[in-house]
Amino acid sequence: MTDLKSQKRMAADILGVGKNRVWIDPNKQQDVAMAITKEDIQELIEEGSIQAKDKKGTSRGRAREKQSQKQKGRSKGPGTKKGAKDSKRSEKDKWMSDLRAQRKVLKQLRNQGEISNRTYRELYKKSKGGEIRDIDHLKTVAEEMEE
Repeated sequence: MTDLKSQKRMAADILGVGKNRVWIDPNKQQDVAMAITKEDIQELIEEGSIQAKDKKGTSRGRAREKQSQKQKGRSKGPGTKKGAKDSKRSEKDKWMSDLRAQRKVLKQLRNQGEISNRTYRELYKKSKGGEIRDIDHLKTVAEEMEE
């Protein structure tokens, strides 16, 4: 086995890769050993006796599989979640769901005739402004306003 250290170094320099990514054709090792200038190495690269190996990347296969399972709802239970209680559900999402629930109850109260349209509109605005904490508070305020 001939020492091709300097040839590998020059080839790596020309190819713009690291020394470990330089591949030398085992059948042409004698020719490569005879090459002592960068021009000689360049010719061997053009000839195909010396090539750059492909870069190894991180496979996305496992990530794709995990993503596909998550789309089906797997690995999403309470035992998987880490962090504070609000880390998975943003403040905005929590606000939106609370507000939607309040508005749903408001509509029910109006449709059942328990509150007038005017009271409905006032409570709607208070709810939007964050004055109403939750549904129980909403019902309490509604009763007080209707008296």
